[in-house]
Amino acid sequence: MSDFLKQRPGAPQGFFAAEAAGLAWLAAPRAVPVVEVLEEGEDHLRLERLESVRPSPEDARAFGGRLAHLHDAGAEGFGASPSDTSWFGPLDSPFELPTTAREDFATFWAQDRLEPLARRASPQLGADGSAAVSRAIDAIAGGAFDGVSGQGREDASRVHGDLWSGNLMWTDAGGTLIDPSAHGGHRLEDLALLTMFGAPHIDAILAGYEAAHPMPTGWREDLPAHLFFALLAHVVLFGGGYGAESVRVAEQITERARDLTT
Repeated sequence: MSDFLKQRPGAPQGFFAAEAAGLAWLAAPRAVPVVEVLEEGEDHLRLERLESVRPSPEDARAFGGRLAHLHDAGAEGFGASPSDTSWFGPLDSPFELPTTAREDFATFWAQDRLEPLARRASPQLGADGSAAVSRAIDAIAGGAFDGVSGQGREDASRVHGDLWSGNLMWTDAGGTLIDPSAHGGHRLEDLALLTMFGAPHIDAILAGYEAAHPMPTGWREDLPAHLFFALLAHVVLFGGGYGAESVRVAEQITERARDLTT
């Protein structure tokens, strides 16, 4: 088996250990293929080398079903991490995340994830943009998105946590997970991130997911609330046009919350 060396001299303490633990945690339910860790060090991971293939709609649909089964494996609580530390962001500039397990999604998402990022992003958002983001966070904190389309309340799912299309590799084994920010979260977190930059055959992925785990009508309108963390993280990390996009999404979240609670 050939390998791939992922390395960063001077990496934050626990960074690669967290990734290794996250990959093992995602692999444990045997629901979705996950890249294998061959060796772990303080400044590197040696991983199985994956060979990419072109996915078909059937591959995408199968991955959607497998992802639903992974989420159903569950987690200790919202924000719970399989390691002592948790990280998000690119290899050269990740930031650390809380690992406190919360009983409800609203507290975890608003207090532990969104509010710290909103403070850091505020200079790039401006006064009006920051106010719009604050209103959206308040709507999330109020519990509008604890369920799906306002129905019930979700238990914590086992989520990848950074599942944009670049962290989903298509191999002979099917859609394979790499580079997670694994934690207990809301299942719509992963689905929202898959739509962020357009995963291949995204409609087939979502159809496969719904076949394995039926969703209520209108569930896709909830996705902006679950994409919000990644957007604000992009404002902090990369700036640029992500600020305007975050404000636009904030307004969508506030409007959706109003529809769900009236």
